[in-house]
Amino acid sequence: MGEYRLIRLGEQIRGEISTMILRSEIKDPRVSQFLVINRVEVAADLGWAKVYVSTFMPEAELKRGVSGLENAAGFIQSSIAKKLAIRKFPKLKFIADTSVRDGFEMVQKLNELEKESQDL
Repeated sequence: MGEYRLIRLGEQIRGEISTMILRSEIKDPRVSQFLVINRVEVAADLGWAKVYVSTFMPEAELKRGVSGLENAAGFIQSSIAKKLAIRKFPKLKFIADTSVRDGFEMVQKLNELEKESQDL
């Protein structure tokens, strides 16, 4: 499968999982509507797809949410496979991604440093 098609498939999977989270279709109580799917990396052979999940909630809540998504992976895979017309659907692996929160904290620290330098 071409690289462009893999990227497009990853975006479709990301959108479908995000929609399922927002509509509360995943009944696991650990899965919060505050979880965000950052990106999906699909393997060239469609054997697996890494789904990167983040949130602004504490890291413990992120890990709980990821474990809830891992628990519901079979349901998510079957639901999306019915909607997408592909021969082989990849197995989903959910990974906690703290880059968004880390970036936000870095911007806050830079703003504080800038404010301190202006006060001098």
